[in-house]
Amino acid sequence: TSTAGYDAIIQYHSDCRRTCKEVEEFMKARASIEEKYAKDLLGLSKKVCGYNEMNEPSKSCFYCAETEHVSLAHLQLEFREKQREARKKVEQQMDALHKQKALQFKKTMDSKKTYEQKCRDKEEADQNVNRNTNNTKHMDKLYAKAQQAKQNAEEADKLYQQNVSAMGKIKDEWQKEHVKACEIFEKQAMERINFLRNTVWTHVNQLSQQCVTSDELYEEVRKSLEQTDVQEDIEHFVNLRRTGDKPPGTNRGVQRISIQYSDTSRGTRV
Repeated sequence: TSTAGYDAIIQYHSDCRRTCKEVEEFMKARASIEEKYAKDLLGLSKKVCGYNEMNEPSKSCFYCAETEHVSLAHLQLEFREKQREARKKVEQQMDALHKQKALQFKKTMDSKKTYEQKCRDKEEADQNVNRNTNNTKHMDKLYAKAQQAKQNAEEADKLYQQNVSAMGKIKDEWQKEHVKACEIFEKQAMERINFLRNTVWTHVNQLSQQCVTSDELYEEVRKSLEQTDVQEDIEHFVNLRRTGDKPPGTNRGVQRISIQYSDTSRGTRV
């Protein structure tokens, strides 16, 4: 009735199921971090640095680059649920066979004990008959008891044989189902390993692609920076805000203004 091999397989799949869940939780946590990071970058990208710079080439240099959010590969819940449902059906069927096999084994062992006891009772009854051949008073009683013991032993033997036969059939059925279960579990293990491998591979590729995309955006910034000319920016500002070719004059003195007026009282003009 040992199920050590089957238990080892079930434990293996239990550990693998936990691994899938851990990877899924990791992906979700990483996606959450990436999402927050992308949203923050997107908000930052809408802010313009150096807005007061007047020169268009220079102003374009100070725009912050807008970064696109990378889409991460998640362990699909459907995949995990699909494997869980398939494994659950197999486990339920195997558990039922295990219980049936254990129950039949117990019945077989009990019938064996009963059969052995009935055989001992028969032997004891036969010995009593043989020991009391001279005592005719109890012979009929002893003989009847021996016959009953023989009949009980035969019935116990028949029941024991039936249980042994039933045990054999259950064992054969269990072995066939055990092979099928192992084949299903092996297929699931292969699918799971391939799925995890492809998921992590895709995840890493997307991270690499984001690095490439980021570098391309940064390259645009570098190209814009290469167009910046310090002297040109200064001249652009001077030409845009100039007030004249000459500086304002220094103190030129106060001009006297002659005012003529008539003094009627004196008849003179000043």
